[in-house]
Amino acid sequence: MNHPDRHTRTDHPDVDHHDDAQVAPVHHTGHQDHGGQAGHQDHTAHGGHGGHGDHVGQFRLFWIMLILAVPVIVFSPMFAMLLGYRLPDLAWIGWVTPVLGTVMYGWGGRPFLTGAVAEFRARQPGMMLLIGLAITVAFVASWGASLGVLHHELDFWWELALLIVIMLLGHWIEMRSLAQTTSALDSLAALLPDQAERVVGDDIEMVSPADLQLGDLVVVRPGGRVPADGRIQSGSASMDESMITGESKPVRRNEGDAVVAGTVATDSGVRVQITAVGEDTALAGIQRLVTEAQNSSSRAQRIADRAAAWLFWFALIAGIITAVVWTLLGLPDQAVIRTITVLVIACPHALGLAIPLVVAIATERAARGGVLVKDRLALESMRTVTSVLFDKTGTLTKGQPTVTALHAVGHDQDQLLALAASAEADSEHPLARAIVAAAEHQQLPLSRATDFTSSPAVGVSATVDGHQIQVGGPNLLQQHRVAELDVAEQWRADGAIILHVLIDGNVAGALQLADEVRSESRAAVRALHDRNIEVVMITGDAEAVAASVAAQLDIDRYFAGVRPEDKAAKVQQLQSEGRRVAMVGDGVNDAPALAQADVGIAIGAGTDVAIASAGVILASDDPRSVLSVIELSQASYRKMKQNLWWAAGYNLISVPLAAGVLAPIGFVLPMSVGAILMSLSTIVVALNAQLLRRLDLRPDTIVPSRRPADPAVEHPTVGAAHH
Repeated sequence: MNHPDRHTRTDHPDVDHHDDAQVAPVHHTGHQDHGGQAGHQDHTAHGGHGGHGDHVGQFRLFWIMLILAVPVIVFSPMFAMLLGYRLPDLAWIGWVTPVLGTVMYGWGGRPFLTGAVAEFRARQPGMMLLIGLAITVAFVASWGASLGVLHHELDFWWELALLIVIMLLGHWIEMRSLAQTTSALDSLAALLPDQAERVVGDDIEMVSPADLQLGDLVVVRPGGRVPADGRIQSGSASMDESMITGESKPVRRNEGDAVVAGTVATDSGVRVQITAVGEDTALAGIQRLVTEAQNSSSRAQRIADRAAAWLFWFALIAGIITAVVWTLLGLPDQAVIRTITVLVIACPHALGLAIPLVVAIATERAARGGVLVKDRLALESMRTVTSVLFDKTGTLTKGQPTVTALHAVGHDQDQLLALAASAEADSEHPLARAIVAAAEHQQLPLSRATDFTSSPAVGVSATVDGHQIQVGGPNLLQQHRVAELDVAEQWRADGAIILHVLIDGNVAGALQLADEVRSESRAAVRALHDRNIEVVMITGDAEAVAASVAAQLDIDRYFAGVRPEDKAAKVQQLQSEGRRVAMVGDGVNDAPALAQADVGIAIGAGTDVAIASAGVILASDDPRSVLSVIELSQASYRKMKQNLWWAAGYNLISVPLAAGVLAPIGFVLPMSVGAILMSLSTIVVALNAQLLRRLDLRPDTIVPSRRPADPAVEHPTVGAAHH
């Protein structure tokens, strides 16, 4: 699942002339280990039962078994007696069901038998052992009946065939819903460039990043990625570190500053001396965190397996009691018939479909609402979440700068914005694009600029309508020995980016730019509060930026200036407080935290690695979709419980009746009636699961738009920067 990623832009050929205008630098702490995770189970254990991970192969096997099951059922004497038709009096007719039934047992039943062996060895009985026991007992008893060794009532060939087909269908549905997407580790590795330019004397040679050694000097050109951790030896550049730190704005890095593998030099070229390679790089550290979190065992257990484990022991104990009681009554033949009937009837068809059907329908409904469920355990856990941890950049905000305020001195605001946009029109810098977009949003006419120049960490200059227009940060003001406007101090306290506009060397106004808060974020936070769920924000941005966004959205608490390894630790901190945490993010820097959280939710417009580390993916970038996940989790859990009670309830009633508990009053459940009840139970479960289709998970339906007065409306350019 590939998505265009706002973090990976490398098409900024012009210099980064604005960065000195940004807020205080992000401070970070060291690498921290984390223990484990909840809610993310390694599915290989369950999905690997005899090749269950291959859902395409499962589907093919299901159809083959379905074709074989038709003659097995049609030519079954018990089934013919049940429906009241006569079988032809031909010698070969009696061998159709044993031969095809044996093929079905050995081929179609193999996934369940291998799974049963695995559960037996692990001493963890579950669905596989329950199915394996039922089909094996049915197979042995049916051959005994076919050969005349056992009573004809024990001819279970048709029941064996039906059981295998239904269980294969259930497991195919289950495996399809659990199909995995792109590998997180492959996506992380893709952040490194294919080749690095290593300086050798006066020459430059192309090498693989894996061949770099400590002390090597490499050239990173404008728009290029840093191949390994190092320090800038010469030059300076604005580095897009959003993939690593989560910082939404490019950060100016000068000689002597450290740079991290995978980050992008957005404007100027630099020479970097390598200080860490291979497993010692920060990117490799993130890879380890993701691997550890994904491989750690889940505390959540599958509901169906728990039910199956109880039913296994229930069936086994009931079978033993049945055999002992009928034998003590002096009826050994009935002891065999009743015991085998109990063991076969104890494996409910409905239980095999109860969970997979709900999951399949729930995921289909979720997809229609913009929610993609990759890990069913994550979906199951979402209903118990008590804290939702949002990454700020690209999740609660749009992840791109927007003009949020404008202050003009001696000029009309629209005129000042038009002049600034005209001067910036030839620049590809994100801040320049935001200014131009703001002017376009206001439908202001732009003039043609000439003599365009740009200077790193200073700003741009151009001639517009006969006037020299300059736009830039503090260094631009220092060059002209002019003071910033008084309003800048207030804007700086809000963590905004501040650019001044000079006309012919005189300060004519200032622009406030910030990462735009999504309007849907307010509704999402309000709806979570209505459900008594704590809302927490985490970001690599500075304290002032985080505080400003938290105040706008009424967020309960926030963590600012957080490095990737600390994000996973912050999730653990919340979990150590006894909270069940859902993490919502979209960048590579979020991947360890997504994997660590009880539920990882990735914004679909984010990176492949974030998507691969999450259990739930929001196809849209609407944070209200988190409420859709909660609603889906609660609704599907209700259906799962209802189906499990119905499926298990059938067993709790039919097994004692099949064992002969009412024999003293003359009633013993016939196998044929038990088979009808099994089929009825399956139909009820299927119909109940279908009721989930009524669920509407569209974000605007789950959380209706009920926006309060937006303070941003005061500024006509807010929300203008849509690219």
